[in-house]
Amino acid sequence: MSAATTFAKRDVALMPKVRGSLSAHAPIRDYTWFRAGGPAEFLFIPADAQDLAHFLAGRPKDLPLTVIGAGSNLLVRDGGIEGVVIRLGGAFGKISAEPGFRMRAGAAALDVAVARASAENNVAGLEFLRGIPGTIGGGLYMNAGAYGREFKDVLVEARGVMPDGTLASFTPTTLGMRYRHTDAPSGVIFTEALFQGQQGERADIIKRMDEITGARETTQPVKSRTGGSTFKNPDPHLSGGRKAWQLIDAAGCRGLQIGGAQVSELHCNFLINHGSATASDIERLGEEVRRRVKENSGIDLEWEIKRIGRTAEEGFK
Repeated sequence: MSAATTFAKRDVALMPKVRGSLSAHAPIRDYTWFRAGGPAEFLFIPADAQDLAHFLAGRPKDLPLTVIGAGSNLLVRDGGIEGVVIRLGGAFGKISAEPGFRMRAGAAALDVAVARASAENNVAGLEFLRGIPGTIGGGLYMNAGAYGREFKDVLVEARGVMPDGTLASFTPTTLGMRYRHTDAPSGVIFTEALFQGQQGERADIIKRMDEITGARETTQPVKSRTGGSTFKNPDPHLSGGRKAWQLIDAAGCRGLQIGGAQVSELHCNFLINHGSATASDIERLGEEVRRRVKENSGIDLEWEIKRIGRTAEEGFK
């Protein structure tokens, strides 16, 4: 039985009335960079923060919530996602410059767009965002970073909506930001962030961004169906300074393939969907890489890509 026919029997008519878009049994694979995975029981795209808060306050309390951004570091399993998937749309993608070389960005704004807007406003220090494939909201959740900087290094304040519809604000300290991790409250949906940069010259900022772009295109499969870095770099004290890709390469996994999924030949810490891969293919390949690295080096690689939803076998009851 397919996942679409085994969803819990919840009626969209019982949901709060919203100004945004709310649909049932919605395909969401095209919202992910892997282009794989099952549907959502419901998909909600709020009109704005007030619409989001209204929905959260009035939703059935047993309705599971899942938030997705650009889907860059995300793998949706083939059985789909129970409950409502919330995807922030254009209303959450606004970017503006503020006094004191600060930039405010909505949670749906692409990291690269914030980097470009910062350059246009002569705000330096945010160039590293050019190297992160995703949205501001996703970056806040995982304290994303690239080229020596992380969100925690530039974040002044983040704002969001709690699962009960109340508004909240956070600082890097209250979020407990550290390498690829935060202690964000369970269920919070970030709506915007304020970043601190410093005065810079547009030409210098653009030059640095171009360097980052060049480095990514020559070392990473950025034009493939991928999810970005698959595994976190391990503690250098445990790995002897070796990064995840080096451990994967040493374990003989470069080019390893399961179904339509393959370990990138260009960068071993990237998994690729050649077009026919299921989410199961991708996850099984990642687990095989972890097994081989453990066997070869004794190190347990930790997933950086977020895996959500149920397997095709589990479906929904």
